[in-house]
Amino acid sequence: MSNVLAIAATTRTLRNLLLAQMPVLDTELNDLEVTLQPPDLARKGISKAQLNLFLYQVVANAAWRNLDMPGQVRPGDTAPPPLALNLHYVITAWGRGDSDSDALSHRVLAAAMSTLHDRAVLDGNDIRNALPDNDLATQVERVRITPLPQSVDELSKLWTAFQTNYRTSAAYEATVVLIDSQAAMRAPLPVLRRGAQDRGVFTTASAAAVLDALTYPRTQPAVRLGEDIVLGGRQLGVENALARFSSLRLDAPVDVVPLAGDAAGTLRVHLANTTDDVDAASRWAPGIYTVALLVQPPGLPALLSNELPLALAPIITLSPLTAAAGDLGLNLTCTPRLRDGQRVFLLFGDRLLTPQSISNPSDTQQPTALVFQVPGVTAGTYTVRLRVDGADSIPVDFSGSVPAFAADQQVIVT
Repeated sequence: MSNVLAIAATTRTLRNLLLAQMPVLDTELNDLEVTLQPPDLARKGISKAQLNLFLYQVVANAAWRNLDMPGQVRPGDTAPPPLALNLHYVITAWGRGDSDSDALSHRVLAAAMSTLHDRAVLDGNDIRNALPDNDLATQVERVRITPLPQSVDELSKLWTAFQTNYRTSAAYEATVVLIDSQAAMRAPLPVLRRGAQDRGVFTTASAAAVLDALTYPRTQPAVRLGEDIVLGGRQLGVENALARFSSLRLDAPVDVVPLAGDAAGTLRVHLANTTDDVDAASRWAPGIYTVALLVQPPGLPALLSNELPLALAPIITLSPLTAAAGDLGLNLTCTPRLRDGQRVFLLFGDRLLTPQSISNPSDTQQPTALVFQVPGVTAGTYTVRLRVDGADSIPVDFSGSVPAFAADQQVIVT
């Protein structure tokens, strides 16, 4: 691995190598100058034989960017990969002054390309001497120099970006430069046992249940405490099974033991009311749920089915049920109890009202009490519904042969 001096160290090493070796290959180049300027500025103020080495692009190395560093990260450790880079250089040659400039520039370019061909792997000592405090020479991968073929179209775009006249040049790639990540590495403790009694991984051949349909009683739009829902699907069974009801308003899901349904591929789930469960008012909350089937055989992992949406309607009581025309104060109770943050509205006929007050008694078995003010009520019969998080109370009486609005869910104003 190397520090942030790695790019500069690579460039300086290449410059020193070219400056030292090119005059040896061609004695005519004894006054050679090697520069590191952008091509449009490289020739300014220089009349000697010259080679310009310009770093024009830095790209991520695809092979190294997601690999752990050998020798530093062991199996099970987590550490960010190094910053792995490929450096793209363009070398451009000039002769002396204006006389026989082109011919000498060709010799400069040939000597440079020959040097890079013979020393395609940078020497560690050359790297260390190129720039103080760099540690590029210690990285696990050697820095290799290879020609970078470019088409005429790519060369045209490149020199257009340089904003100078084109000169004969060659492109090279230096790969790979690995710069240390400064993020922390984490090494977990060794595993002493795999699960209880070191039993290892549990496997099961059975598939999880799949829920396809949820049916409310009497084609209602929601279910109330004290009523049953029917779940339909595949791989359904009652052995070691629980119907899991989850809501954002609850601290934990509510699990209910299902019963076999009347038809094949169905389960019946009863939602206990306060008569069956004294804590039902606080165990549930009105609103929107998801229901899934959880199957957990003894000693094996639990299997959870997909989830279906469910609306749990509040059960309300009203007072008064009769009133005189004008401003009306209306008292309600709601079971199950409301939770903090729930959106509550009263639907008084076709009017939508917000509560004046909401209070939960200290006795958690008691329902929530709400007070509403309904201004300007004229004579008539008004059906009342409570909407909690989008789930409406059900103001319908199903006891007769034909459904009708329940008398205890209406206010008669005279």
